[in-house]
Amino acid sequence: MAMDFSIVMTGFVALYVFMLAAFAGWVIIGNVPAILHTPLMSGSNFVHGIVVVGGLFALLNASTPLEQAIGFFAVLLGAGNAAGGYAVTDRMLAMFKTSDAAPTRKHASHGRHRAHKKS
Repeated sequence: MAMDFSIVMTGFVALYVFMLAAFAGWVIIGNVPAILHTPLMSGSNFVHGIVVVGGLFALLNASTPLEQAIGFFAVLLGAGNAAGGYAVTDRMLAMFKTSDAAPTRKHASHGRHRAHKKS
């Protein structure tokens, strides 16, 4: 007697898993200290790279136009998230860089420092 261990995921189960993952992510991210946000962003970019690979896999194995559209949007949104995440991470890391040169300040002249002509 063979046992069948196949798991069928219905729409309600998939919605439950999605809502549970969203809530768990919200709780976990909400408790991260501010100093760890930059490394967390880098890890998030890695996850978005995996999403792109999964979207490409889904797109390559798609047989109907609906599956192709879902795969296309998965690749598009995953790539957009990855690129945006890297841009934000780079910008955040630039805030922590020290500059070697002394900053030059440009002062606006409002007439206080001008030589006055006496006539």
